[in-house]
Amino acid sequence: MRVLVIGSGGREHALCRSLKLDPQVTELHCAPGNAGIEQVATVHAVDPLDPGQVAELATRLRADLVVVGPEAPLVAGVSDAVREAGIACFGPSCDAAMIEGSKAFAKEIMMAADVPTARARTCSTEQEAAAALDEFGAPYVVKDDGLAAGKGVVVTGDREKALAHARACERVVIEEYLDGPEVSLFALCDGSTAVPLQLAQDFKRAYDGDEGPNTGGMGAYTPLPWAPEGLTDQVMREIVHPTMAELSRRGLPYQGVLYVGLALTAKGPKVVEFNARFGDPETEVLLDRLETPLGGLLMACATGELGLDPVFKPGAAVTVVIAAEGYPEAPVKGDPITGLADTEHDTEHAYVLHSGTVREGGEVRSAGGRVLAVVGNGPDQESARANAYDLVARIGLRGSHHRTDIAR
Repeated sequence: MRVLVIGSGGREHALCRSLKLDPQVTELHCAPGNAGIEQVATVHAVDPLDPGQVAELATRLRADLVVVGPEAPLVAGVSDAVREAGIACFGPSCDAAMIEGSKAFAKEIMMAADVPTARARTCSTEQEAAAALDEFGAPYVVKDDGLAAGKGVVVTGDREKALAHARACERVVIEEYLDGPEVSLFALCDGSTAVPLQLAQDFKRAYDGDEGPNTGGMGAYTPLPWAPEGLTDQVMREIVHPTMAELSRRGLPYQGVLYVGLALTAKGPKVVEFNARFGDPETEVLLDRLETPLGGLLMACATGELGLDPVFKPGAAVTVVIAAEGYPEAPVKGDPITGLADTEHDTEHAYVLHSGTVREGGEVRSAGGRVLAVVGNGPDQESARANAYDLVARIGLRGSHHRTDIAR
């Protein structure tokens, strides 16, 4: 089949890499792509937020399947336009994608479906925000209601910082702090059926020891040998299936991936957030371990024919993100990246995925906050970790930073 992937980040490079390995995929395209994606797919200069442009490109390429990577095109209605053009699409409708596009809407769905989550208040004024902060107390959790590329959440013990974030947003959701480790579960959905992928854990803070500001994610690993037995089944039963049922009841059947961010509290797993797409950087490690061919799996979701659970390879995977100087507040762009040529012929146990890169005059340069995701795998977590960090050490980017404690 001919597949078109929409997006330009590390998640999309991981998707393209896995699709390239699927013998069913005979032609692979990506729009707009990046300097790494262009090595495995034909890239096209299309605005991913323009539903008409994406649908026109998919039609011109005679695509059998369009895979929408990021959240913003989903909320913009790209999947709707592709389906209207008669092409199968992996990704929820713009209305269903509001489960990520609006934190308030997600809370409304969870309340209606009796899904365990933090108590919350939706606030549109400073006075409302101040009252909610006082109601729930520290640590304060303040979330921009709309899309914020993974950086719209502030968790702080400083009430003034929390209030300043609320003030800077048009509308916020303020909620009680959920204590306990956070994990991610992705469920593949075909509108009526859902199957889980492996559990993964990502690292949101910028620096070692969970210090510094929240980011889009600085690294991840899978599987989670410490996770409680039966956790995946519990999350599917108590969270995923009721959420899908509530969306369907509202005329919003969910097709695509439902990302469930969880806190494992003393009272059981509770939802921290929903996303309407594969999470980055968890996608990088989950697809590394996925044995089931990806193209057929995503097509089954897009056409309502999802069957058996995906199969995963034994062993572990770890990904470490190399971020630009100044990330996440003010990333510096345009610096050359060295050492990439030395990584192109590495074994399958360590490889580089591009997140924010561009090729200029034959040279690869940084073009985003998170620049590269380095993936290592092995028979166990420690060997996967060592393989990832060995490769990280061979890459140069002036002023860049990465965490040294991913999966430790």
